[in-house]
Amino acid sequence: MDLEKQIYVRKSCRNYMDEEFDLKIIDEFMVNVKTLNDNIKYYYKILKRDEVNLRTRWSAPYYLALFSQIKDNYKENIGFVFQQLSLYLQSLGIGSCWVGMGSIKEKNSEFVILISFGKSDKISRDISKFKRKSLEDISDYADEKLKPAQLAPSAINSQPWYFKHSDEGFDVYQVQQNIIKRQILKKWNPIDVGISLAHLYVANEETFEFYIKKDFEKIKGHTYIGSIKI
Repeated sequence: MDLEKQIYVRKSCRNYMDEEFDLKIIDEFMVNVKTLNDNIKYYYKILKRDEVNLRTRWSAPYYLALFSQIKDNYKENIGFVFQQLSLYLQSLGIGSCWVGMGSIKEKNSEFVILISFGKSDKISRDISKFKRKSLEDISDYADEKLKPAQLAPSAINSQPWYFKHSDEGFDVYQVQQNIIKRQILKKWNPIDVGISLAHLYVANEETFEFYIKKDFEKIKGHTYIGSIKI
């Protein structure tokens, strides 16, 4: 199963076919998924269109409702875990899209976000079609090792990740948005950072490690998230 190549062709899917498939593939994949933090409990539910509230002009046949314990880095963990699933579904011809403008109809304080998914013939694109910040803009200096993170999806394409080289690998930061964008993106940008880290994990599966430093450099306009070895 080569998920890395999906990073370079994936697109957020908003066009789905009304075609069923075996949903057990999700449970089977999730058994071995890697977490960013093993101490955070999370779970998911597979829902139909009539079980969710949407503020989008499009819809999908299925939705994953994602839930988590509220702990430090819980949103990053959700992004990290379920972007791996998104890449896996992509490899099977199943499109997906993170849905910030949606919720579930039941009340649950642990609900975090939805992912739409379903069969689609519009799930890939050429790498030239990606609109992303340059490697120089997402790090203290350009590094091709960060290409997988550069191509990660994010809320309104805000790309809030920033990487600073360290002796061990990289210190990871979230860019603090301006006051207007912050009101919209504060819920979703931590998830986006987790998504970008998932791409780095998939591209460096044997060596990837995430940890929290007690002593890290403070960068104006950025929030320290953690550090990685790749």
